[in-house]
Amino acid sequence: MVYLAGLENRASISSQRFESSLLRMKFEFSAGGIVYKKESGRMFILVAQHSQHHGWVFPKGIIGDHKKGEKKEETAVREVGEETGIKGKIIKPLQPITYWYNFEGEKIKKTVYYFLMEFVEGDIKNHDWEMEDVKWLPIEEVENKLTYKSDKQVWEEAKKFIITSG
Repeated sequence: MVYLAGLENRASISSQRFESSLLRMKFEFSAGGIVYKKESGRMFILVAQHSQHHGWVFPKGIIGDHKKGEKKEETAVREVGEETGIKGKIIKPLQPITYWYNFEGEKIKKTVYYFLMEFVEGDIKNHDWEMEDVKWLPIEEVENKLTYKSDKQVWEEAKKFIITSG
């Protein structure tokens, strides 16, 4: 039998690193909306530029951070209103998207439940501080404006529905 000195110690160190990285992992659940409106025969989509990371995104926020037991649909409508000044009506749910990001040393797995929404009322000038800019873009400009892969992914599904039903 061959004995390799110190290997058992390395194995326990390795498993400790694995356990500690699991302890610093967090799960986050958000909801948001892709809002469309038809104006003068053209389709426009609501996009927003985030104040912290400056990326162009669809509005979203953490489920239940304002109201215990809040449903994802309620969060989506509330967040769209707060972040953009626009009230939307949910037309249909879209496939949830999941991605990872790091924040203050924590690894966070985020799942976002997006809903396709139709514009009801409001003014983008009334957006809150979380967004530095909000725009209605022609449908053909949306993909190039979006910053993140996850937003582009959900946009593909929304765009197909809007084009075939609009």
